[in-house]
Amino acid sequence: MGKTSEERILGIEPGRGRWVLVLLGLVINLCLGTIYSWSVFVAPLTEYFINELGQSVTAGDVLLPFSVFLAFFAIAMPFTGKYIERYGPRNVTIAGGVLTGLGWLLASFATSVPMLYVVYGVIGGIGVGIAYGVPVAVAARWFPDKRGLAVGLTVLGFGFSAFFTANIASWLIATYGVMTTFRIFGLAFVVLTVLLALPLKFPPQGWAPGGWTAPVAGATASCEFRRDQMLRSRSFYGLWLCYFIGCLAGLMAISIAKPVGTDIGIEAGLAVLLVGVFAIFNGFGRPIFGAVTDRFTPRNAALLSFVLIGAAALVLWQFPGELTYIVAFVLLWGCLGGWLAIAPASTGFFFGTSDYPRCYGIVFLAYGAGAIAGPQLAGFIKTTTGSYLGVFPYVLVLAAIGFIIAWTMLLPPKAPQNS
Repeated sequence: MGKTSEERILGIEPGRGRWVLVLLGLVINLCLGTIYSWSVFVAPLTEYFINELGQSVTAGDVLLPFSVFLAFFAIAMPFTGKYIERYGPRNVTIAGGVLTGLGWLLASFATSVPMLYVVYGVIGGIGVGIAYGVPVAVAARWFPDKRGLAVGLTVLGFGFSAFFTANIASWLIATYGVMTTFRIFGLAFVVLTVLLALPLKFPPQGWAPGGWTAPVAGATASCEFRRDQMLRSRSFYGLWLCYFIGCLAGLMAISIAKPVGTDIGIEAGLAVLLVGVFAIFNGFGRPIFGAVTDRFTPRNAALLSFVLIGAAALVLWQFPGELTYIVAFVLLWGCLGGWLAIAPASTGFFFGTSDYPRCYGIVFLAYGAGAIAGPQLAGFIKTTTGSYLGVFPYVLVLAAIGFIIAWTMLLPPKAPQNS
């Protein structure tokens, strides 16, 4: 089709300009993903409440805003989809970014931990829930030919965020104090997300990259599904369960990465350094598994993920040591990151993009359930078995269950029945 001025992206023809939208989405997610740097704030906040405000709090109390944030992040996602279609990706991203920044900004005035739950956990979490899915939806629409890769690169920023923002936060806290750091981050996120959101838009109806022809329905991509039609599809339940198991198994393991390292004899400082290295693989797992999804179908990408998760758990369980620890956690972090690309790419692959934001919002609840249950289950298993290594037989079993579900259920759905 002809290229009109309305289709151009920042003055660039859309075939090349769409990559700019991926880059913008990556940086937006880099800001949103700062939640994963929360561990840097725990000790300074604990000291602040005890020494400055004279309150009796523990590090455990200060960890709870992190869980509240993730819970509201996951809950807000499904309710955002229809507004992306109604108000457009630019406006919804701005709304989510401003709300996220406001959560960080208000946290700088918190006078108690429960206040942090509300201003940081609830407000900030809802803000990320609103904004997170928008760059993903934009990438899915502009890249029907490379959907997995584009989505994987977009969410790469969320996975990489802690690698950058944790160091920035640590320096700011040491220089200006923890509450001023909240304020700086809040203002920065408002400014950055507003500016980065301005070029975001969906392609015109029927747009396709030059030289690319849409595959025949049923061969790879399916027909276009509404959310209610997706919910009646067996493929949806297969995808949701696989996503949940992939996140549950991954988060059970990576939530205890440092203590597992110290338990098998790795020096504490090195264990902390290795967690930062693992985070890099978590980030790169997203575009890698996204590309695998494009080339080999969602089912095969999921099967590969569960094989790697199971192998990592088995090796570390049976042969604990420094080398097996490093290899196993590289695989576990990479596969967890991979599911943040497999799931959104598979949603578009199976159910199309006409109702994508609302469809993926429901699918994303699997991540929220895994994020809440995984660390709690790992703690329970450690308490009952007496060892963090006792978690890995359960991870192996989960990987086997996920493999079976992917093999039997993660298949292109039949065309939806009109209703």
